[in-house]
Amino acid sequence: MNRHAETLSVVIPVYNEKATIRDILELVLAQPSVDEVVLVDDFSTDGTRDILRALEGMEKVRVLFHPHNRGKGAALRTGFAAATKDIVLIQDADMEYDPADYPHLLDPILRGRADAVFGSRFLGGTHRVLYFWHYLANRFLTLLSNVFTGLNLTDMEVCYKVFRRDLLARMNLVCDRFGIEPELTAKCARLKARVYEVPVAYYGRTYDEGKKIGWRDGVAAIYWILRFGICR
Repeated sequence: MNRHAETLSVVIPVYNEKATIRDILELVLAQPSVDEVVLVDDFSTDGTRDILRALEGMEKVRVLFHPHNRGKGAALRTGFAAATKDIVLIQDADMEYDPADYPHLLDPILRGRADAVFGSRFLGGTHRVLYFWHYLANRFLTLLSNVFTGLNLTDMEVCYKVFRRDLLARMNLVCDRFGIEPELTAKCARLKARVYEVPVAYYGRTYDEGKKIGWRDGVAAIYWILRFGICR
């Protein structure tokens, strides 16, 4: 498939990422495949908003601001609504994921084989060795999601998810916080989307380095998996 027939929007939800936001944006814009970057600040309080205001007007960059904190899911919904290109890719702002993986993530869609592509930290990509209990919780949540969706994913909670924009337009997304991950997965399955997985690198942060997700988010994910699974 001709690459130039497809255009790419990268949506980046941002919350208190003063230390990394400039670096991740530079890495994203360095990727030849990127046509548009939509940054959505979810009411950061650490000075990130000032940095983003300074970035407004950059070529290919759009910056949106939430008037109060609403959560990752709400930031993604805002970004999805603003994205204008054929393909939409989710990128976190925390430097845990490497934009150098974009060609692998895009390939199944560009070849016309997939409607959505999920990265996976468990298919052989380079990754930082960190928390065993996070790994175990992730595998449990992925297994539970698979039970209800019928998919056979290895990493449902991964940041890197890529969608054809017309597929996203058919999803009525409602989750405001980290429940957006199982919601996107369940709605891909419900719409019978062709889903592929590819290995991605992962450079996880410690809590001292700014990691935000915790055990409460895992409990919430179980709720959303059950809700979307039962309501199919």
